[in-house]
Amino acid sequence: MTLYYNPMTESGKNLPSLTDSLSVTETVNGTHNFELKGYSLAKGMGIGKFIASETFTVGGHQWAIYFYPDGKVPSDNGVYVSIFVALVSESIDVLALFELKLHDQSGKGNDLVYSHFGRSLENGPYTIKNRGCIWGYKRFFKRKDLETSTFVKDDSLKISCTVGVLVMSDSSLLNSIHVPESDIGTDLGMLLDYEELCDVTFSINGAKFRAHKLILGARSTVLETWFSNGVGKDNSEIVLDDMEPKVFKALLQFIYKDTLIEDEELHLSVSSSMASLSELYVTKVLAAAHKYDLPRLKLMCESVLCKHISINSVAHILVICDCYEATGLKSTCLQFSAENLNAVMQSDGFKYLTQNYPLMQAELLKTVVECMEPYIGEQKHESVKSQSSDNGH
Repeated sequence: MTLYYNPMTESGKNLPSLTDSLSVTETVNGTHNFELKGYSLAKGMGIGKFIASETFTVGGHQWAIYFYPDGKVPSDNGVYVSIFVALVSESIDVLALFELKLHDQSGKGNDLVYSHFGRSLENGPYTIKNRGCIWGYKRFFKRKDLETSTFVKDDSLKISCTVGVLVMSDSSLLNSIHVPESDIGTDLGMLLDYEELCDVTFSINGAKFRAHKLILGARSTVLETWFSNGVGKDNSEIVLDDMEPKVFKALLQFIYKDTLIEDEELHLSVSSSMASLSELYVTKVLAAAHKYDLPRLKLMCESVLCKHISINSVAHILVICDCYEATGLKSTCLQFSAENLNAVMQSDGFKYLTQNYPLMQAELLKTVVECMEPYIGEQKHESVKSQSSDNGH
């Protein structure tokens, strides 16, 4: 019988198999800049009440900065301003490091910085348990000292927050290939200037616009129905007399590029009358977006109109919301009205509602009654237990 030598069964039979793997723990960092204008107007809003920044995303989680102009806890009697970072997404047990910075606006660079990025290995990062948990300082700065400092300029404060979320990656990700951002919007936008392939012409008050039925129909169900029913057949001209050329141009740019034209009128401040608001460029684009079923463009317009909400204008903006089914903007208007009830009810806009839109006035008053309890957002976050750093600073 012949015996064959097998190294795996002889000399190597008592050796364990060898494998390799690699795990890398690192932080994904992101910084959000928050400018608070009208600081003096925020004072006196009450202890425990805060002004929130826009939400920002770091490490796949959403965060927000909370600024308490009269402090967070009653025991400090409003002596300090408080600043916190809040987890606002549905997440659990997020490991993170934080840095809060109050900017010196004198240009000397003497910023006030509280950072925990240099924490030792023994202490490690903070664990943010779930949505609503906050981290920060209830005694961030004495209010009387803040108001006489170079941190305040033109009645505004500038706050930066850096969040570092711990993530773990394996070796399969280390040599991943970078994929650039999509440029399909740029490519489609170029088609607007390439008339050789256009197959439909629009005439708006004498101005001519060439476009592509396939792209228009893919973006707007209304236009898709038009073309399916033979509108614009054989390249016949489609005449529209219910909008201005600049508004239709904005419509086309959105359809091809998914952006809103930055027209010079887009951010103009207006008076609070119904006539001026309805003639606003962004209102006209909102009307067109509603007519041609472009929900994302509607939201873009609603976001701009949100900045025009005031005591005198809110009632008129509610009418616009009702005309064009702007539900997000309407909700914001109703909330604003509930929080400023007495002033809104004494405004000319409220009188306009009473005389011309009694059903809208009734809906506004019903919402106010339902919102008589303290602002729900504030109460929700105040009811959530703070992290240990809240108790320790």
